[in-house]
Amino acid sequence: MKKIFLKSIVLVATVMFMTAGACAHPAPNAAAPKDGVEEVQTPPQADTIEVMSQKMNRMIKNVVIKPQCYFAADKQKERYPVLYLLHGAFGCYSDWSKKTNIDALADQYGVIIVCPDGQDSWYFDSPIDPQMQFETYVSKELVEYIDSHYRTFANRFMRAITGLSMGGHGSLFLAWRHPDVFWSCGSMSGNMDITQYPDKWHIKDRLGEQAENEKCWRDHAVCNLVDQLKACPLQPAQNIIIDDGLNDIFIKNNIALHEQLVEKGIDHDFTVRPGRHSWDYWVNSLDYHMMFFSKAFARGAELMKQ
Repeated sequence: MKKIFLKSIVLVATVMFMTAGACAHPAPNAAAPKDGVEEVQTPPQADTIEVMSQKMNRMIKNVVIKPQCYFAADKQKERYPVLYLLHGAFGCYSDWSKKTNIDALADQYGVIIVCPDGQDSWYFDSPIDPQMQFETYVSKELVEYIDSHYRTFANRFMRAITGLSMGGHGSLFLAWRHPDVFWSCGSMSGNMDITQYPDKWHIKDRLGEQAENEKCWRDHAVCNLVDQLKACPLQPAQNIIIDDGLNDIFIKNNIALHEQLVEKGIDHDFTVRPGRHSWDYWVNSLDYHMMFFSKAFARGAELMKQ
């Protein structure tokens, strides 16, 4: 059962499950990769695929990691839950594959993991840039493609979405706006209030200058979606996990969001652990999210039988 931690900060000992090398998240003024993507050497059970976005009229790259059991001769009719795992600003679809042993996690939990290329979109449907329509891409076009090309459960109970930094914001933004698609969601070091950063990380390139588009900025900030989440009629309610590092740049925003959720009586897990805005923290954090989603998938499987 999910718990609401009534204190603003819950400190737990850092447990490093993985030993992947640390790599600081690129600074806000870092240059984006050429064309927004990088080639990546994927593990044997992974596919690097291009999916056509009809709304953007262009192909988007993704990594899809399947568990080893997916290939077993005696399990060719089995279906699997899916985790959509989002990267941060100035990153690309290959980040998680490079920084963590993601295929081992897919094996351990029997989950298909999908890493889309978000291209500094903030996972919005930009009102000013028709080439940046990533809310539609991730929540509709990509989900439909994955369900039609892989042995998945095409059911919200068996889909989860999480991510780091920009991807942490994006995962809650997408899940809370599309609860019929994602039953479980999470955020690692997410920017929960984009309105506080009018000149950072290409946000204004997606929404326009804040001073001239204040309502648009407010409407796209996760912290302003809590009432909408509270009013969602779908039951059971979503499974939500949020965490951040004690010394992270967004820690105050995450604590504020946690307190909002507590005030509204919205069930969620919230944890603060030692750490900064870095891959050291996110690699560790992913283990907690995988465990959380695994339990949600187990509950979802039972609900699907009813």
